[in-house]
Amino acid sequence: MLSSKYFLRPVSFAATLLCASLSLTQTAMAQSAPQIIAIEIPSQSAEQALKKFAEVTKFQLIFAPEIVRGLVTKPVSGTMSPRDALNRMLEGSMVTIVDTGNNAATLRLKIAASQVGDKNDTDVVTVTGIRKGVEGAISVKKISDNIVEAIAAEDIGKLPDVSIAESLARLPGLSAQRVAGRAQTISIRGLSPDFSTTLLNGREQVSIGDNRSVEFDQYPSELMSGVTIYKTSDAGLVGQGLSGTIDMQTIRPLSLKERTISVNARGENNSLGTIADAKSSGKRLSASYIDQFADGTLGVALGYAHLDSPILSQQNAMYLPWSTTSRPGVATGVTSPSGIVSTARGGANSRDGVMATLEWRPSSTWTSVLDAYASKFVQTQTDHVLELPLTASAAYAPAFKYLATNVTSDNVLTGGTVSGTSPLVRGIFANREDTIKSVGWNNKFKFDGWSLLADLNFSKAQRDEKTLESNAMLRDAAGKLLSDTFNVNWAAGTNPMIKPSLNYADPSKLFIGTTRFGAGYGTVTHVEDELQGFKLVANTSVPDSLAGFFSDVDLGFNYSSRTKNKSQPSGSITAQSSMTGGTSLISSDLLGNAVDMSFSGSGSIASWNVPNTTAKYMNFSPSTNAGSFQAGSIWEVNEQITAAFVKANIDTQWNSVRIRGNTGVQVQTTEQSSSTRVWDSTAAAGKNFKPFSDGDSYTDVLPSLNVVMGLPDDQILRMGVAKQIARPRIDQLGSGSTFALSPSTLIPSGSGGNAKLLPWRANSIDVSFEKYFAKKAYISAAAFYKSLTSYIYQITQTDHDFSSLIAGTNASSPIGNYTSPFNGEGGKLSGVELTASIPLNMASEILDGFGIIASTSVTNSSIKIQDPNSSIGSNLPLPGMSKNVYSLTAYYEKEGFSARLSERKRSDFIGEITGFGAARTLRYVKGESVVDMQIGYNFTQDQLKGLGLILQVNNLTNAAYQTYSGTPDKIVDFAKYGRTVLMGANYKF
Repeated sequence: MLSSKYFLRPVSFAATLLCASLSLTQTAMAQSAPQIIAIEIPSQSAEQALKKFAEVTKFQLIFAPEIVRGLVTKPVSGTMSPRDALNRMLEGSMVTIVDTGNNAATLRLKIAASQVGDKNDTDVVTVTGIRKGVEGAISVKKISDNIVEAIAAEDIGKLPDVSIAESLARLPGLSAQRVAGRAQTISIRGLSPDFSTTLLNGREQVSIGDNRSVEFDQYPSELMSGVTIYKTSDAGLVGQGLSGTIDMQTIRPLSLKERTISVNARGENNSLGTIADAKSSGKRLSASYIDQFADGTLGVALGYAHLDSPILSQQNAMYLPWSTTSRPGVATGVTSPSGIVSTARGGANSRDGVMATLEWRPSSTWTSVLDAYASKFVQTQTDHVLELPLTASAAYAPAFKYLATNVTSDNVLTGGTVSGTSPLVRGIFANREDTIKSVGWNNKFKFDGWSLLADLNFSKAQRDEKTLESNAMLRDAAGKLLSDTFNVNWAAGTNPMIKPSLNYADPSKLFIGTTRFGAGYGTVTHVEDELQGFKLVANTSVPDSLAGFFSDVDLGFNYSSRTKNKSQPSGSITAQSSMTGGTSLISSDLLGNAVDMSFSGSGSIASWNVPNTTAKYMNFSPSTNAGSFQAGSIWEVNEQITAAFVKANIDTQWNSVRIRGNTGVQVQTTEQSSSTRVWDSTAAAGKNFKPFSDGDSYTDVLPSLNVVMGLPDDQILRMGVAKQIARPRIDQLGSGSTFALSPSTLIPSGSGGNAKLLPWRANSIDVSFEKYFAKKAYISAAAFYKSLTSYIYQITQTDHDFSSLIAGTNASSPIGNYTSPFNGEGGKLSGVELTASIPLNMASEILDGFGIIASTSVTNSSIKIQDPNSSIGSNLPLPGMSKNVYSLTAYYEKEGFSARLSERKRSDFIGEITGFGAARTLRYVKGESVVDMQIGYNFTQDQLKGLGLILQVNNLTNAAYQTYSGTPDKIVDFAKYGRTVLMGANYKF
């Protein structure tokens, strides 16, 4: 007698939604299947054919239904062994058969990625290297019930790029913003990271930043087996975003057949060379151990990755805002900046990441996976700065003026000659330590036609950061400021130049202490983010009355509790009373190497140990109570989110077209609260700060539908329709506020955060057409449309109720103006994405080994926002949205040799950077093209089998990072981060 029992279908597609087992009863299992039997199974859907096969042959089959959805088996007729029959049925498919003994077999996909609680195990592919990663990604995309993109590991511990973010940025519809030269934040379909979420093995992750978005350099690519990006919603996917969901996966040890040990080592060098005391070289080391025990029922995976990487950059920047303010020697009406800064940054990144997974499958009815991940990231850097204010100052530049000017036809100043000015030489030190810990325990059971998944997870992130500024100016022996003449230039698209006349590398004339901008400033930041969650999902077959359209149904519940807090004391650094006149030379033991600033025409400047100099000469007592500007320096946000969902999985036939997919609804209830402070300017001195708590709760009903139509000739047409949300930024929920009364009208006003923010909300439609060529290649065209019904804007609400704050004051009304993030009307967002992944031997055997992967996307939006700091203009496009994004990878791989050249390109966009005091600041970022290359050789026989040599060059053309204010001729930043060369070896045995 045959019984059908199913594992649980988890809530994330990226690891498939259901693990099914077609098994015999204990009596039938005890019998031995005949060696040769008569088998007659016509061509039909794979699920029905495999059920029939199990009944006839008494074979036990364990597989995930998604790997055979849409697959039609080949007919089998005649007398043969069960194994031969199964081979014939699945011939030419992407499914491989793994014998497990005792008349049993496991069916697996020929891909490399695997996910906890979401996708069943995967098999070893027959191809290697680049093609293995490409075909693995194609397989994930093809079998999905959603519209997805995927990255699959080329081998154990080897994703295609050094950084996960760089790999993601090559996918259609995705783009990366570089931070300090590294691809760090990802925009999906024109929407900033605020609108997406990141999962690890199907679980939402905390972040070390002030918001929700993950910094991908916290996750070593060496420890990841794959990444799946969901572009459409799924009722069973918990923690999904509005623009998309990124799910990173670590390997599952039972997905391999044998013990595997892999070690990797690479040396690194940056083309910028040493800067001050910072080295230009570094290294990356990693190792992984994967093994199976107890007849393949117990698996262990351990991984470790270490990074030492230099931080090097050459940057020039202009003061904001650009304005028509009158400057001595500049014609009236000319737009100009008020200062120019040249910075050479040197430092180092150090990261240690560990991963451990214990997978236990004691029987076909129970699988348990315990996985853990932890990383520690330490970043230490010093900015060596020559800063030139381009304005007059009674105390520091009374005779300042332009002797000559260069002005464009649009009345924009692009440089000239200035005299009577005294610049600053600055050292800005930053030390940051981030730790992330993530633990999950996943259990899958099946019994009596049901399957059950229970998942517990915990993650915590902590960031501790300290910044110190130390300022100096040139003075003579009597302490008098030295005035200088500069030639300056900042023409659009070029590196701004500052050419002084005096020597700023002479420490005998460089005095720290009292300067035009004080002795310095410092901040001490502490952030903690903790999330706990529980998920329970049940799956069963649908009633017979629905069996012609649906295969099974998922019923799920998820609860998560998140707490994030931030404390950021700050304050001015002041000279100790022992310093004569508030200034002092720097003792020789604290001086460093002179810093080469020739990239900006500035010669060299002196450098010094900023922390030790501050400790020896200065006072620094950071505080959170210095004034109204620190209202948001302390806050805590709590969120409790309950999600319940039902999802029916579609599996039906319409004439000759196989239709699969899912439809369902997720009901999400959120309770959010914030504990922070308000600065009350009406209170007595010393009592201005008052505790303030607020919050809200809301429920969202989120229906979704995904339909996949299997058309002739290996073509697929997909459609997704859904209602989507993205929860508000955490720092906007938690930020403190200010309160004041107008001296003349006594009407209240204020500004700050908003703990009552509701989510961004949207209705979306997605369509994708895909043509596959077996598992080797595909081309696709996709289009999407999002109607954002709610968007969060920084605006002034003119009818805000201040009733809770005016008690005890003489306010003339409780109603006034409050500037804060508020929910408002949204707008439209749409786009088109074209993709091709093709091995060129499909065109000609002469091109065997060559291949290309290309994509382009065009995105448009009607949504306009305002700059909260009013520094770069108004009616700005959506942050993170480039209208055009391109990616091209050309590769060659044959007989052990491989080569790859990749370019990713995007047009101008609004980016987010960290401004003064760690404030969120918007900038226009000029479009860029980043090129990477890789050459390698893998030994496949004799004593060196398993050894691979690799040479990588990142940022091959040393592409500049440029920002501007409003129009490209108003330059803000111009930075180069150097070309990075990595050389090393991989060894697997």
